[in-house]
Amino acid sequence: MSRSTASAGDLRSPSQRAITRFVVLAAAAAVVAAVPVLGLASPAQAHNYLVASTPAAGETLTELPEEFSITTNEALLDLGGEGSGFGLQVKDADGLYYGDGCVSVTDATMSTPAAIGAAGTYTVIWQVVSADGHTVDDEFTFTWAPIAETPVSAGSSSAPVCGTTPDSSATAAPEGDTPDAPTAAADADLTDVLWIGGAVVAVGIAIAVTLVLTSRKKK
Repeated sequence: MSRSTASAGDLRSPSQRAITRFVVLAAAAAVVAAVPVLGLASPAQAHNYLVASTPAAGETLTELPEEFSITTNEALLDLGGEGSGFGLQVKDADGLYYGDGCVSVTDATMSTPAAIGAAGTYTVIWQVVSADGHTVDDEFTFTWAPIAETPVSAGSSSAPVCGTTPDSSATAAPEGDTPDAPTAAADADLTDVLWIGGAVVAVGIAIAVTLVLTSRKKK
């Protein structure tokens, strides 16, 4: 009885056995190919991150520094030395922007000349190009509470652009409008795409072979 059962389990045509071997080899190849891909994924995602800033997040600033700055964990990627892709904006609670929009990049630090309005809560919006070529952005707030008389700058209803004259109408941005702010580039990581594509192909092959075998058994 046991011999009959074992023999019945092996009743497959040569083509069916060949297809089965192909599926096993394809699955093994997909796993092997995924190993170096996954190994490369981590370094590709090692973007720069904030380690210090002037002012610091949540700080109550009582004296105006010469410049506002952002410092990351490693040198920034400033191709051409013109600050392309970099931005540092300061905005008050009414949506008015301060500063000329010009930034300078030195090693791991981006800075802009400090300018500010009346006392109150401000938001710093920043964007840098990290060492791996991806843009990184974030924002934080601080409080401006001068202890001595400080020159007040006129705010602009639109984000300043370096080299242009800002709109100093000092009117808040219309309700419902979102001021332009740096956003991180939506770059899909190529290694992730390759891994997902390989997995989809392997699953597709397995499903196709299963359907072929099932249909032959029914016949």
